[in-house]
Amino acid sequence: MEILIFWIVLISTLAVLAYSRASLTMFTAAVTVVLAIATALHIVGTLSWIIFLIVALPLNIASVRQQYLTKPLLKLYRKIMPEMSTTEKEAIDAGTTWWEADLFRGNPDWHKLHNIPAPRLSTEEQAFLDGPVEELLAMVDDWHITHERADLTPEVYQYLKDHGFFAMIIKKQYGGLEFSAYAQSCVLQKLTSKSMVLSSIVGVPNSLGPGELLQHYGTDEQKAHYLPRLAKGIEVPCFALTSPEAGSDAGAIPDTGIICKGEWEGQEVIGMRLTWDKRYITLAPIATVLGLAFKLYDPEGLIGDNKDLGITCALIPVTTPGVKIGRRHFPLNVPFQNGPTQGKDIFVPLDYIIGGVSMAGQGWRMLVECLSVGRAITLPSNSTGGIKAVAMATGAYARIRRQFRLPIGKMEGVEEAMARVGGYAYMADASTTMSVGAIDLGEKPSVISAITKYHMTERMRQAITDAMDIHGGKGICMGPNNYLARGYQGAPVAITVEGANILTRNMIIYGQGAIRCHPYVLAELQAAQIDDERAAVTAFDKALFGHIGFAISNFFRTFWLSLTGGIFSNAPYNDATAKYYRQMNRFSASLALMSDVAMGTLGGDLKRRERISARLGDILSMLYLTSAILKRYNDEGRKVDDLPLVQWGCEDNMAKAQLAMDELFNNFPNRIVGVVLKRIVFPWGRTLRKASDITEHKVARIMQTPSDSRSRLGHYLYLKNEPLNQLGMMEQALKDILLAEPIFDKVSHAAKKRLPFYRLNEVADLGLELKVITEAEANQLRIAEKGRLFAINVDDFDSEYIAADKTLPQQGPGALAKDKKEHAA
Repeated sequence: MEILIFWIVLISTLAVLAYSRASLTMFTAAVTVVLAIATALHIVGTLSWIIFLIVALPLNIASVRQQYLTKPLLKLYRKIMPEMSTTEKEAIDAGTTWWEADLFRGNPDWHKLHNIPAPRLSTEEQAFLDGPVEELLAMVDDWHITHERADLTPEVYQYLKDHGFFAMIIKKQYGGLEFSAYAQSCVLQKLTSKSMVLSSIVGVPNSLGPGELLQHYGTDEQKAHYLPRLAKGIEVPCFALTSPEAGSDAGAIPDTGIICKGEWEGQEVIGMRLTWDKRYITLAPIATVLGLAFKLYDPEGLIGDNKDLGITCALIPVTTPGVKIGRRHFPLNVPFQNGPTQGKDIFVPLDYIIGGVSMAGQGWRMLVECLSVGRAITLPSNSTGGIKAVAMATGAYARIRRQFRLPIGKMEGVEEAMARVGGYAYMADASTTMSVGAIDLGEKPSVISAITKYHMTERMRQAITDAMDIHGGKGICMGPNNYLARGYQGAPVAITVEGANILTRNMIIYGQGAIRCHPYVLAELQAAQIDDERAAVTAFDKALFGHIGFAISNFFRTFWLSLTGGIFSNAPYNDATAKYYRQMNRFSASLALMSDVAMGTLGGDLKRRERISARLGDILSMLYLTSAILKRYNDEGRKVDDLPLVQWGCEDNMAKAQLAMDELFNNFPNRIVGVVLKRIVFPWGRTLRKASDITEHKVARIMQTPSDSRSRLGHYLYLKNEPLNQLGMMEQALKDILLAEPIFDKVSHAAKKRLPFYRLNEVADLGLELKVITEAEANQLRIAEKGRLFAINVDDFDSEYIAADKTLPQQGPGALAKDKKEHAA
């Protein structure tokens, strides 16, 4: 019995120390004390001390540990270490880690999260949103753009140039606006709420492209020449990266540049002979300057000994003889300017390289560093603006549209779909705001940018699908008054560009996250690459034994937090959100443990086990998105009215994280390891559930009822009530209907029957006849009827208008029957 108690005390002591991540010295001291007490009580003897010293002394004496443990392990590690290409190394080295690293390490510091300052607009940025942005949107007719012109009007293009919309990232010293990432995000969200074409055309020059690359890497001469011209709209930029043979695998581009001698402006100079074939290039058809990525070779050694220099970026004026632009792609009826470009054996001087000759071969590093920023702004912001617009419009429509004498938004089946739309709108805004806020703090969050790009575009796709289901026929009939169809058609475009979502989920999120966010893996990789053997052993020793302690800690943390459901773990607030912090404490520790197990058992094979990587990435993503929701709730003053939106998002994310874990265990290559992990992480089974019907009902109610919560859901959208703004007209129609309902009830009561809620102008006449309403109230019913008809009616056209080729004869009445008779004859 005494021996049993001794082992319980010893293991409990070790578990507590591991849970709290105590040092090796603390572990040694604690075991020494336990052994000393047990010896004094005659529970253990000399043998126990001998075993303890055999283990403890080599571990605590650095020189002995490094010589007999670390050095052999380093040799083994170098043999099994997965090989990484140069592009993989540069991608891993690109950018910085931020809050996602805390989530990966199994012990998030929630006070650190809430102390991160929330981004705010400057006075100048707010004035731009309230002034030029709204003036621009008042000019835009999205139906005219998408259906009739397949392009912005010349007036809109000129307005964009005159007011600096293409220069939001360019510094003021060059004539740009120099807006924060948060301001750029707000502008793009507002533009998206009326026109996806407009937001796409504005977003690209302010994302990955010549402007950003020039500011970071350009020579002084290049900056002085191009940046003022880009800021004024004299130059229209595009950036050509994607080739037919190299899409997501951008490092495999076949486009080439050969360094050679040639004639330029009447003189023989050393330059490059370029050949390229690019596609999917936004703004290429109208660009004046082409950013080009290609592989550069120096076969004659004209600029150095290295003949294969690697990916390089250059700026090519489109007036250069041989440059082909102008043709357009037609991406799913969302006709932003997008098309191919080609060039064959075009000779240009070396100073066309962005950054000059010294940056030859540095293009991939330049691209991945800039992409870590740009990918977190444009597509997430456009998607967020789209989701928020869909949420506002769907809430209004569901409250206005009636079936079976009931607003369809009160039907439980509709509420379920509405809750997804509203929950995603709150979550998307939270995630995008937090991510662009990191950029404004100086971060280049490569992992976060992949998370936000993937999940915001996917949630936008789900939200627009749900909205289409709720709207029914209103959503499927194209026309000037349809505010959903272009978003529905265009959703796959956002899914595809800037890294296809399948690739992003299966390879990038966790592929970069596991190495960049783990506190020791990158340090181990770097130590193994040190040439000086003594320095390598010292660095590897520090990383390796830190990693071992980290893994032991995460085992005990996971076991305890899973056993207790995390109920005793830290939460910064003791309110309705406390359980979500505790669930994330638990899942953060589980993610850290599972990552170490996956890397330890699969080794280099892990990067080929894409579905394992994807599920681990899903867990990290859900933790990040839930953190963003809780941070938004805190930053906005913990307003209880918003709590249903917070609860829906947190519970949806945590249920998804739980499912990802379960699927990981069930499909783990080593079945025994999978079963053991499942027992540790889910000792009581899968206990988390998605949001309840009650929570979904509350979210749907927020979407349908004008309130501060609903206004926060749609902030930074274009909601003006004007003829070309369907979203604003829907908002006004909702307000008018809600004002009309009590008047309608008054007339129904006086008429002693339940009138149908339509032809409200006739209800107005009846109310006046019964003398139960005033003329002002009757007018309110007439106004509401106009709004109601706008909300539920769909567009129709003459047959000739719909035809793409107006010269072909159109089917008129009886024409189809005539055709059949003639065919039969």
